[in-house]
Amino acid sequence: MGAAIGTLILATSIIQLANGFFTTFVSLRVAMEAFDATLAGAVLSSYFAGFTLGAVRSDRIIMRTGHIRAYAAFAGMVAAATALMPLLIDPTAWIVLRAIVGFGCAGIFVTTESWLNAKAPAALRGRVFAIYMVGTFVALAVGQLLIGQVDIATAAPFNAIVTLFALGLVLVSVTRAEAPQLAPAGAPPYVDLVRAAPIAVVGVVLTGVITGTFYALVPAWMQGANIVPERIALIMFAAVLGGLLFQVPIGKLSDHLDRRRVLAGLGVGLAVAAVAVLFAPREVTVVVPIAVVLGGFMSTLYPVCVAHAHDRMPADRVVAVSGALILMSGIGSVLGPLIGTQLMAVLDISGVLYLIAGAALLLAATAAAASRAREAAPLQERTFEVLTPQAASLSHDPGDPELTSAATEPEAETGPATAKDGAVPPAEPARS
Repeated sequence: MGAAIGTLILATSIIQLANGFFTTFVSLRVAMEAFDATLAGAVLSSYFAGFTLGAVRSDRIIMRTGHIRAYAAFAGMVAAATALMPLLIDPTAWIVLRAIVGFGCAGIFVTTESWLNAKAPAALRGRVFAIYMVGTFVALAVGQLLIGQVDIATAAPFNAIVTLFALGLVLVSVTRAEAPQLAPAGAPPYVDLVRAAPIAVVGVVLTGVITGTFYALVPAWMQGANIVPERIALIMFAAVLGGLLFQVPIGKLSDHLDRRRVLAGLGVGLAVAAVAVLFAPREVTVVVPIAVVLGGFMSTLYPVCVAHAHDRMPADRVVAVSGALILMSGIGSVLGPLIGTQLMAVLDISGVLYLIAGAALLLAATAAAASRAREAAPLQERTFEVLTPQAASLSHDPGDPELTSAATEPEAETGPATAKDGAVPPAEPARS
């Protein structure tokens, strides 16, 4: 069992390495191809659109075909779409192909995480997912470093990405582990979620705008500014490394304080870091530490929002809530590059960084106002989890006692629970 779980984590880490490299590489290649600003933004946004759709629909494919076949289908889909991109260098074709890549990647991550949740022993599940997330962040970081080692003007990077996805597919296809059955998830509780945790909803949308804009447009601008690929790789590596370093400290802090106040602090810190990039000297010894801080604040916004949402929703709706949050984050990730490309065409990189800073300050102001207006609802003993929109825990083991235990209905952010007519229910008379 341990070897099978290890193989699955290794395979997905290889795919995350390819995906991290692919995201930055496409941004650079789009800048090199000099597509129209609107079409370039659509190419960069289409991955997130496909990823969002895959997060919502992939569970049905997994239930119909099984985990191993679904994994093979999703990985094959990504490899085929990637192989076609150097053959069809056209913005319209790339919009479609990047959307297919996003759909396939979402399917791979849903398959992996539901498989791990179902097969990892309850006593080891936290440790298994910690290893999984560390592998994810390390792979994403290493993927950035590969940028400086390839010629982005050739088809070689596409071939390398196809090779990595195929290697991950081979590792999973030959595993002897019995694949689990995936229980169907409930309908996403959009209305209930907005009522119970509006800050989480606003937060994941704005986080999607921020992360989508940063990873899609910042490498493209650096390429246009004639920054050498090795320097681009180092800066993007620093941002991913910051996400890894900040996760545990911010997670512990959010478990002890009102998460809305933590979100407010993260938003202010991110805005300051984004503006600091504009005015700091353009020296690597200055920019890299700022990139670490910026990446750290940026990467911890989403998991704090997710934890806050789950604090306020019943434990038996955890899968449906996760799916709803992924969808909302995906919408933000689609909008970010579309808006950012228009701003970058007018204001250069200042427009992108001001967009990131503005979205972060909006989140900070909204979270701070909510935390001052109302007391935090009682927590349901659900701790912060290390998550990213690209590798979120979308599926959970239906047999996990922590998820199936009876949970009391949490208070909404509008105050204590009331009767349907708005009056506080009378206390039940004491019995003799």
